[in-house]
Amino acid sequence: MRRPIIPYNPKFKERARFLRNNSTKSERLLWKYLKGKQMLGFDFHRQRPVDQYIIDFFCQELYLGIELDGYTHHFVETAKKDVQREKRLSKFGVKIIRFWDDEVFKDLDNVLRVIKHTVEERKSELSLN
Repeated sequence: MRRPIIPYNPKFKERARFLRNNSTKSERLLWKYLKGKQMLGFDFHRQRPVDQYIIDFFCQELYLGIELDGYTHHFVETAKKDVQREKRLSKFGVKIIRFWDDEVFKDLDNVLRVIKHTVEERKSELSLN
């Protein structure tokens, strides 16, 4: 069963395209493991507009977002915005998991393990086969 599509601000389409074409190194690395339904058969998209945000990686079927945070997320103001963003998206049933860029570079196996575990959890929570 497909989950309903969350509306998004059309103004973000162009920005999302720009972000896809100008991905960070950590995004490019992780994308190698998410694209083409490699993550347990689920389809992830890069830089996906969802509601009033653009999520780094998003799986519509699981309502699962993956965010990669760089150095700017160490600032208090950015961290507060991240919390607000997650609260709003959770109202739509979206679960967000976050990793630091450094984790992707230095501990990719663990990042992939956490993603797989979360995908399996979401699959079970949403009763997907």
